[in-house]
Amino acid sequence: MAGLGEGEVRVVETLRVKIGEGKNFGANTGPVGTRDTFCTVSLDQEEVVRTKTVERAQSAFFGEEFQFEVPRPFRVLSFYLYEKDLLKRDSCLGKACIRKEELNRYHGKDHWFSLTHVDQDSEVQGQVHVEVKLTETMEDAGKTVFKVSARVLECSGLAIINGCCDPYANVTFCTPNRTENKKTKVRKKTTDPHFDETFYFELNRPSPSPDNRFSIVDEDIDKTELRVSLWHSSNYYKFADVFLGEVKIPLSTLDMTRPQKLHKAWYLLQPRDSTRPSKPCQGSLRLNINYTEDHIFPSHYYDSLCNLLLKSPDVDPLSSSAVNIYGEVMKDKLEDAARPLVRLFLHHGTLLPLISALADREVAKMTDPNTLFRGNSLLTKCVDEVMKLTGMHYLHLTIKKHIDDVCEDHKPCEIDATRVKEGENLQINLENLRVYVERMFKSITESARLCPTIMSEVFFTLKESAIRHFPDVNDVRYTAVSGFVFLRLFAPAILGPRLFQLREEHPDPTTARTLTLISKTIQSLGNLANSSSVSPGLKEAYMSNIYDCFAKKEYSDAVKTFLDVISSTGRPHSRSIDTPVVLKESLMIKRAQGRTRFGLKNFKRRWFCLTNKDLTYAKSKGEPPLCKIPVEDILAVESLQEESFKMKNMFQVVQPQRALYIQANNCVEAKEWIDILNKVSQCNKKRLKTYHPAAYVNCHWLCCKEGNENATGCTPVTGGVPTDIKLDIDSDREMERIHSFFLTHRDRLEKLEVYLYDMCGEEAVYSGTPPTPRTTTYIIEDPKTCFETLRSIMDCIIKLEQEHIEYYKALAKSTKYGSEQKPIGGDGVKPNELEDSMEGE
Repeated sequence: MAGLGEGEVRVVETLRVKIGEGKNFGANTGPVGTRDTFCTVSLDQEEVVRTKTVERAQSAFFGEEFQFEVPRPFRVLSFYLYEKDLLKRDSCLGKACIRKEELNRYHGKDHWFSLTHVDQDSEVQGQVHVEVKLTETMEDAGKTVFKVSARVLECSGLAIINGCCDPYANVTFCTPNRTENKKTKVRKKTTDPHFDETFYFELNRPSPSPDNRFSIVDEDIDKTELRVSLWHSSNYYKFADVFLGEVKIPLSTLDMTRPQKLHKAWYLLQPRDSTRPSKPCQGSLRLNINYTEDHIFPSHYYDSLCNLLLKSPDVDPLSSSAVNIYGEVMKDKLEDAARPLVRLFLHHGTLLPLISALADREVAKMTDPNTLFRGNSLLTKCVDEVMKLTGMHYLHLTIKKHIDDVCEDHKPCEIDATRVKEGENLQINLENLRVYVERMFKSITESARLCPTIMSEVFFTLKESAIRHFPDVNDVRYTAVSGFVFLRLFAPAILGPRLFQLREEHPDPTTARTLTLISKTIQSLGNLANSSSVSPGLKEAYMSNIYDCFAKKEYSDAVKTFLDVISSTGRPHSRSIDTPVVLKESLMIKRAQGRTRFGLKNFKRRWFCLTNKDLTYAKSKGEPPLCKIPVEDILAVESLQEESFKMKNMFQVVQPQRALYIQANNCVEAKEWIDILNKVSQCNKKRLKTYHPAAYVNCHWLCCKEGNENATGCTPVTGGVPTDIKLDIDSDREMERIHSFFLTHRDRLEKLEVYLYDMCGEEAVYSGTPPTPRTTTYIIEDPKTCFETLRSIMDCIIKLEQEHIEYYKALAKSTKYGSEQKPIGGDGVKPNELEDSMEGE
């Protein structure tokens, strides 16, 4: 820990909660004794998320998962169950609470929690800063009077009541014989009020003891306490004020034997003792809670482990790499494992080599190309994470408008005859559904130009790997991509739009059913690119009617073109295995490029054809191309100012030595060509940052009047699509997560180490000879390199954990009990615990 100063270690808390189901809520007075219920998740009393409403049920299945960073300190994680009454008002049925220090007991596993009654007196949060001391004053008659002074300094994190908080403090001096109460001023609209008000309470008949120490004769010090309670002012009348919490400070726990002895400390607010009988509460909730608290060190602490992971794509065989060992120890939590791994490799710009290495290893084990990438593996979870990271804006641009239409129209779309409501027509429902699917399908298949660059590069990498291992299977280029983009991106987003931030509220049950039918159809239409798939693979017979509406060549061609475009890049390598696919073609007018010294630069009509490899033009369709421009040579594609040649709808394709000027037939066609050309060339490493918006005519650029034909552009490129996606990735945080996962599963690493010795033999480990075949899920191809990597990982995590231990020791030593960071709780205050919070004046 040497060199780690204060503030260098960051603390990040994350919660992921899954609300599974609730049961046994008890009967209601509503129809058939059912309830409309929903759940909320709160940090202390602050609601942070809520589930959809499950209608007409005594037991409810929610099945929702939420993940968020904890933005502030909290004491209790609470789950509240509400019902909506006949007037649509929310009524709380009960709650399940878990104290922060107990969250690790329930980490990562389903548990049933019984609901308890919600009492307003127990709904407290926040803390208060109090100063108490014994003072002596001389009265006019010469009599010495001893008093207890209570100073209320400030509070933090108070609960918000009906959207605001107007707090004040009540200070009560309680003895067996009397009670004296005083009150601070109200502080308006703040959850962190500063009071700094002092109150004095006189002690009865003080008398000196034989050793000149102070004693109290009439007051029973063991039964005397100071209470500080916080209230929210109702601004109307006192009886409507809301209790916010209180602390009780017994004087017996303080060193009150000497005047001027000061006790100053932070206290957590506690519930008030309730004299009302507790109401019975029925029901329970099934919850899965994952809470993590990461202490993130500076970057150099993670360098060794980070380098081990980053060099994994170059390790041969891959089974001996740190990434593969990481995936093996996290095999039952691959989604958790993929999240920091993808972010780490994205941050360092090495994601594509990782995806390529994982894909090659997975495809090599496949025998049926139709099931390619359909299972759950480290690779598929990594690709899922890439789509979540980079594809959210893409989803908004593509399908949000159509999901909004479905949610707002409320048109009946049920096509299952057994579920059609009375008064609905099955054929009308089918037509409504067909229109929705048609719009959604068209929007998706025409959105290829909007697909983020990194997603396209990942899809291209997957396609390359699939074609390399299945060169004789024509459709593998499509199945390698469709399973991800349709099955794992669009279909889930349509099914659960709120989870993808496409809607703020959950859809009602009828709309949710419509979205389910659309999602199933879109998912099945992704298989249209596979010519060997003669059936849509629908489990429900009633879905065949909607599928028949789209089982046509025009739709399968649209899917194929879409998949070809989103899995095309401008990278020059590995192009030999990529069969040219026509992406767009049309008859347009081009201006001669002047490829010869004295060639005429006139305008001619030519047939243009764009594939995923190059742009060509010929005299007419089907004739040999007169010119071929590789995609790698397209440096920019931009509109051309009309003033250049007095012609509308012109655009330019900028190449290393010259620009090709083209006139489209209309403005829509011009934009389509600009968009798709930018899409296929967006990954070119030499793409320009500036360009000339006008042509080079008569030995100068018309836009900037520069005479040099090779002059740098005068205007920033627009490009249509960003050449890269900028992500705010905290690589140190991701490394801390990976280290934490390794440490949590250290026993698995140790078992693997034992396996290398016992199962393979010590000699095999150091000689590199093939291991003896044994029953194990982990395949070791090279025991020597695997052992070396394993030992390096163990050394890194042990060293890093030792740094954490030293940090925790130093933190515990420097954190004072009773400070704002470690306030005094309500588990019984002991004198020895308060010694550090006592100060002398």
